[in-house]
Amino acid sequence: MKKDIGVKPYLFPMPVLMISTYGDNGNVDVMNMAWGGICAENMVSLNISEDHKTSENIKKRGAFTLSIADIPHIEAADFFGIASGNTMTDKFERSGLTAVKSEKVDAPIVIEFPVTLECKVVEAKMEVYGFHVIGEIVGVLADDTVLDEKGKIDPTKLNAFVFDQFQNGYYAIGEKVGQAWHTGVPLMKK
Repeated sequence: MKKDIGVKPYLFPMPVLMISTYGDNGNVDVMNMAWGGICAENMVSLNISEDHKTSENIKKRGAFTLSIADIPHIEAADFFGIASGNTMTDKFERSGLTAVKSEKVDAPIVIEFPVTLECKVVEAKMEVYGFHVIGEIVGVLADDTVLDEKGKIDPTKLNAFVFDQFQNGYYAIGEKVGQAWHTGVPLMKK
């Protein structure tokens, strides 16, 4: 029997996304967020609080990068969700990670994260649910260690993890359990 547990933002899995922006004086700022994802073939959607340093940077620069966090860098990724760029000016330096400027947008690329989407802002506005940003993906960079022999990203090589909104945990992902648009085909024949 199912039990009503109230209204909660319970979906699983939630991505662990690293939003990277440039602040004043070119300071690198990275924010850990879960409330975002792909909303069209070449678009991402982010929902963040307007008081974040990242929100200010997005408004000023009109660009950001979005990276997949990986297990080897989980400490830095979690730190980016704990520390605020509004109060900690050396936040990125404390992480020990390195960044370079994107060649396509006015935002940094964190070298250590295996996959990065370079995005230009096409819409940023306050909504009843928060600061909503739509970014157009203008480039995707992937470390060669996560690519298969055909040059496609192999999820089993990402060492990615997801966020659990039930108990605020992180969980490793990677085991393939089916093939999209194939595993359910037997039910089409009934």
